Amino acid sequence: MDTTPVFCKEEGAQCILTLNRPQQFNALSEEVLDALQTTLNAVANDRSIRVLMIESASEKAFCAGHDLKQMRANPDKAYYQKLFSRCAKVMQTLVNMPQPVIAKVQGVATAAGCQLVASCDMAIADTQARFAVSGINVGLFCATPSVALSRNISRKRAFEMLFTGDFINAKQAAEYGLINRAVEPEKLDAEVQTLVDKILQKAPVAVRTGKSMFYKQLEQGLNHAYNFAGEVMACNMMAEDTGEGIDAFIEKRPPDFKGQ
Repeated sequence: MDTTPVFCKEEGAQCILTLNRPQQFNALSEEVLDALQTTLNAVANDRSIRVLMIESASEKAFCAGHDLKQMRANPDKAYYQKLFSRCAKVMQTLVNMPQPVIAKVQGVATAAGCQLVASCDMAIADTQARFAVSGINVGLFCATPSVALSRNISRKRAFEMLFTGDFINAKQAAEYGLINRAVEPEKLDAEVQTLVDKILQKAPVAVRTGKSMFYKQLEQGLNHAYNFAGEVMACNMMAEDTGEGIDAFIEKRPPDFKGQ
């Protein structure tokens, strides 16, 4: 049995990253965070990989958040600061890497595990999945998970989740905007693959450009965002694949993207 906490396999232009600590519900130990960071860095720098999908080796849990036993074994503020900084870097890498990242969620996603889902660009869960930011139940407010959560769902819903620690089901998570949709367990693989395939059909330059632009403009004022978006579109128009895509549309034929 593979004991690697995180492993990755490539299938064509997609990479499947599997969280592989099922006995600990994929808790984000130091070792898991380090493995995640190393893997994400490698994927981000590989132009042949165009979509990243994150899944769990267990149907019981996508990710249960930080490893509380490991945290309690190291009662030192400097240790905790370093740990949370390391986790924040992983979450920001997901946002900053050029490939779209899709979470395939089964089981529970709690605390930093819910943060992981929220940090992915898209997420599809099966209908049995459940989500919570439940640190407050043990006296620890989910401060860092709140950053990603509050950028996905409305303030009042985020506040309620953070201050009650209550679970929400997959249907609620979709309604809240935490995930894209929930599907029956037997349909999960096909639903995720359909989404992956749709992205792989698009011009790589448009996908890379779009992901970077999308997150940057969210933090800008309206005027600045429009100026920035206009410059991005002008640069995008100069790409060979963009010209090919527009020509193919005009000529009513499938585009032949070169994948620059």
